[in-house]
Amino acid sequence: MPIRTPLSAAALALLASPVIAGSADAPAPDPVIADPAPVVVSSPDWTGFFLGGQVGYGDVDLSPGGSGDGAIGGITGGYDHDLGNGWVIGAGMDYDFADISVGAVDVEEIFRAKLRAGHKVGNGLIYGTGGYAWADTDIAGDDDGYFVGGGYEHRMTEQFTVGGEVLYHEFDSFTAGGADVEATTVQLRGTFRF
Repeated sequence: MPIRTPLSAAALALLASPVIAGSADAPAPDPVIADPAPVVVSSPDWTGFFLGGQVGYGDVDLSPGGSGDGAIGGITGGYDHDLGNGWVIGAGMDYDFADISVGAVDVEEIFRAKLRAGHKVGNGLIYGTGGYAWADTDIAGDDDGYFVGGGYEHRMTEQFTVGGEVLYHEFDSFTAGGADVEATTVQLRGTFRF
């Protein structure tokens, strides 16, 4: 009998060990941690009308003749269409008052009808532009020509943008005087979008 008691005790201990150590069920699997979803950076939609103001500097050269420079500023407006693939196309008009004296002639007004196309960069738009230009002077009359250039516009809010634009203008045989006129303008602008 004394021999059976230790064997009985050992057998009882072996049978009871899973109860003392924990559950006899299989352990739960480790949780699966999924990769985070990719972050999609979207740029604003540029589709819509815009209206704003601009101010800057103009430099005018006459050939033959002299040159002059001065302040310009006015209004701008138009419509852009976001193609949805990073590109934006648009059309617009600018009207600027000018204070540029070239010899005895003062350039007083500049009007532009423009087309533009550009590519979105984050909240900004880098674009090229060109179109029809008309200039008026105090004593030499008025004439039309063309312009080309480029600029950058940045969305500060959903409805307000700021930007800058550099344009080169050319007017061949300006009115009766026959002088060729070249003008370069640099302007800062702010627009509201609708």
